[in-house]
Amino acid sequence: MSFQAYLDNIETKTGITPRRFTELAAERGFRPGTKAAPIIQWLAEDYGLGRGHAMALVHVITKGETISAKHVGTGSTHSDAGDRLWLDGKDTRPEDWGS
Repeated sequence: MSFQAYLDNIETKTGITPRRFTELAAERGFRPGTKAAPIIQWLAEDYGLGRGHAMALVHVITKGETISAKHVGTGSTHSDAGDRLWLDGKDTRPEDWGS
């Protein structure tokens, strides 16, 4: 599953966009430099997210919307089309995003 697919699945499950999760995280004091464990615990307790999905949000919360180029265009299961993630809702993503 691509990084973007993880984020889209989180939104489907919770009804919350990745961008909104970054805002909620900031309200709780989670920012760049925050360790993963407390974020994972919060996401599991409050939203029922498993570790893999939570780690996708940990990245977005602590590192932003850019991902490593090593995950872009590889054609593998985890490959993304571009090095930026769409955080503003899967239904608002332009069709040509990331291409």
